[in-house]
Amino acid sequence: MTNPELAARHPDIWRKFSPGETLVRYAWFLGAVFILVWSLRHLDINWGYFIDAHIQAADLAVRMYPPDWQHLGYILDPLLETIHIATLGTAVTVVIAMPVAFISARNTTYNGLTWVVGRFILVASRSINTVVWALIFVAIFGPGAMAGIWAIAARSIGFTGKLIAEAIEEIDHGAVEAIEATGASRLKVLLIGVLPQVMPVIYGTVVYRWDINIRESTVLGFVGAGGIGIELYSSINQFLWREVSLMFIAIFAVVVISEFVSATVRAKIT
Repeated sequence: MTNPELAARHPDIWRKFSPGETLVRYAWFLGAVFILVWSLRHLDINWGYFIDAHIQAADLAVRMYPPDWQHLGYILDPLLETIHIATLGTAVTVVIAMPVAFISARNTTYNGLTWVVGRFILVASRSINTVVWALIFVAIFGPGAMAGIWAIAARSIGFTGKLIAEAIEEIDHGAVEAIEATGASRLKVLLIGVLPQVMPVIYGTVVYRWDINIRESTVLGFVGAGGIGIELYSSINQFLWREVSLMFIAIFAVVVISEFVSATVRAKIT
C-alpha cells in the first residue's frame, strides 16, 4: 500500500503536541536562549581568566595541602558556636513560624487581613538572604552570635512557615468539623483537630531546616555574626591556606553529621 493510500485511509496521525503547542514550545526555548545570551553580554566577564584557571586552582590546592592539624584546637570553639547558632536560630524559628503558619493558611486564618499579613511575613522572610539579615542584625545587636541567631531565624521563618501553612490547608476537614460540632473553642479546634494532623510535617520541616541552617551559619562570621566564619575569613585574608583547608574539612564533617541526623529523624517520622 502506497503512502497516499495510507494517508487517505488514516487521515488522523497522533502527535504528542499540536502545531500551536509546538510553536509555543519553540518560542519558549528561543526566549530562554535570548535571555541567556543577553545576560552574558551585559555581564562584565573577563573570559581571559578562564585560560589559566586550572593552573590557579592546582596552585591553590598545593598551598592547602597538607591541612594544618595543629590549628584544630583553635577552631573547635568557633565550630561549636556555629552549631549553637543554627540550633538556637531554628528554635526561635519554631516559636515564630508556628503562629505565622496558622494565620497564613486559608482554613485557619481569622480573616483576609490576617492572611495577607501572614503571607507578607513569609514572603519578606524568604526574599532576603541570610547574610543580608546578618548584616541587619549586626547593626542592631553588634557583632557576635546573637546577630547570627536572629539572622538564621529571620531567614527560616518564611521557609518553615510556608511548608507548615501548606500542610494545614491540606488537612482532613472532617475531623475538624467533628470537633467543632462538640462546641469546642477555636483554640481547642486548632490544638486537637488541626495540630495533630500536621505534626509529622512540622517535625520533618524543622529538622530539615536545621540541617540547612548548619550550612548557612558557617558563613555568617564573614559579616561578624559569629561562628567559624570569622576564623575562615581571617585565614583567607592572611593567605593561610593550610588552615583554610582544615576548616573546610571540619565544616564538611559537621555538615555530613547534620545530614545524617536529619535523614534519620525524617525517616523515623515518615
